[in-house]
Amino acid sequence: MQIYEQELSVTQADLDARQHVNNVRYVQWVQDIAEAHWLLKSPETIRSQFYWVMISHHIHYKAEAVLGDHLTLKTFVIQTESVKSVRRVEIYNSKTQKLLASSETIWCFMSYETHKPTRIPSEIKTLFS
Repeated sequence: MQIYEQELSVTQADLDARQHVNNVRYVQWVQDIAEAHWLLKSPETIRSQFYWVMISHHIHYKAEAVLGDHLTLKTFVIQTESVKSVRRVEIYNSKTQKLLASSETIWCFMSYETHKPTRIPSEIKTLFS
């Protein structure tokens, strides 16, 4: 399993009315790190033919993040079968290493040609294992 990491700092734009990171922002970060990992690992020849759509997303909030917190986001693929891939994202406070949120997202592999689900080829599976 290959783990991809990103670091970020919480800004004012990330906060809700309670001055904690907004739930929607966590979902955006989950999507952004998945996309960054895909772009890093996949060749342009594959990306020009295929794309991913989110079909199910579950996020578990464990603790709050606030303005100025430095976060570590980690992502990895935990399962790939047929046309679907399950990706996990974990968000930690970089200073304390406390887990703030975790998510599991089911992504569907799609063809640009047909705009329909497409079986994930072995070359894609091996990119993330």
